[in-house]
Amino acid sequence: MPNIKAAEKWAKQSEKRETRNKSAKNRLKTLFKRAVDSTENAAALLAESAYDKAAGKGIIHPNKAARKKSRLAKAMKRAAVAPAKTAKKSSKAKAKK
Repeated sequence: MPNIKAAEKWAKQSEKRETRNKSAKNRLKTLFKRAVDSTENAAALLAESAYDKAAGKGIIHPNKAARKKSRLAKAMKRAAVAPAKTAKKSSKAKAKK
């Protein structure tokens, strides 16, 4: 236990912030995974917005938000191109047989 009365208050405040930030970070991770798995642009926009808000509130570092948004954009670009490539592969495989 802290010896100083103010330190007790700081400990309580830290616990409150920790629980609030943990739930916010967990939500961010979920939004990111859903956006990557989804091919919809709306899910990506929602995740990007959430990362911006979290960075603005100090829940995560701004550079982390930028990195996650960049990786999300990269994943969305890959998802948009992927169906065309897989369709070509399957048609080539059928032609060889």
